[in-house]
Amino acid sequence: MIIAKLLEKLWYTRHPGRWLLYPLALVYQAVSSLRRSYLRRFRQERFAVPVIVVGNLTVGGVGKTPLVIALAQKFKARGLRVGIVSRGYGASVCHFPHEICIDESADFVGDEPLLLAKKTQCPVVIAPKRAQAVQYLLDNHQSQIILSDDGLQHYAMGRVLEIVVIDGIRGMGNGLCLPAGPLRESIKRLQAVDFIVVNGGQWPDAYRMDLVPGEFLQLVSGKSIQLEQLSRPVAAVAAIGNPQRFFLTLNQLGVSFKSYPFADHHPFRPNDLCMKEDMIVMTEKDAVKCHAFATDKMYFLPIEASVCDKFWDALWTHGKLQGHI
Repeated sequence: MIIAKLLEKLWYTRHPGRWLLYPLALVYQAVSSLRRSYLRRFRQERFAVPVIVVGNLTVGGVGKTPLVIALAQKFKARGLRVGIVSRGYGASVCHFPHEICIDESADFVGDEPLLLAKKTQCPVVIAPKRAQAVQYLLDNHQSQIILSDDGLQHYAMGRVLEIVVIDGIRGMGNGLCLPAGPLRESIKRLQAVDFIVVNGGQWPDAYRMDLVPGEFLQLVSGKSIQLEQLSRPVAAVAAIGNPQRFFLTLNQLGVSFKSYPFADHHPFRPNDLCMKEDMIVMTEKDAVKCHAFATDKMYFLPIEASVCDKFWDALWTHGKLQGHI
């Protein structure tokens, strides 16, 4: 967490230390550009159905997974067979491609793929080589449209549409590539994508998305609890790319809490959650890692992505999807 805080300060403030790493950032940017050109020209695999990538340019969480869930639900409502692919970060499974079963553990398959499978009821397949996961969905589920949770920089996987999500609060940080800044690719990469979605806040030519919280749900029973029934204060736990976003949501809801941030994808164990507060609230992504040892004091806050109508209108009429939806 100490390193994460140092990088946060370096990347998202006008810290002068960024210029010490600027030469390395230029090298990283050049290598990234060459890699993209090579993979797209010589190694990219194309598919018979549309593949839509939901990704980001910055390191860390920006709200991609809730948008993938919203997209899957919308395409399913149109009667399409939807498949989802993910790298499966943090998974311990050894053989790929691997299709997620909802009764598997997050330690085995990864927290985000398991959450996607539970929330969408779509087949979710993980593989470090995402093209293998896409082909698995075509061979075993005859998917008509495939969504990739992350994978913007996985250029060996062909795609029809690219959707980039931007954190409306943190934006692009200092605008520099790794390691001097948070960018995986140059900010100019935005000029080549099909849609830009901003999660809260504003961004030029972007469609607005907000993460709307639901009711607090108990991990053990799944029963909801009203805001006024929460003890004061609660222990707020977040192991996501930007824990402060979860804490900000709790603030906006008027929840009194003590924050307990963890590293993204932290594999929770019972000892991690021995807080003195009477209740623990966490994100839904974290909850899928805690069901095996959940207690009555543990709750999670589900969220849904609410994207402006203009985005959906533009998506349904996009020329690259015509004949497929």
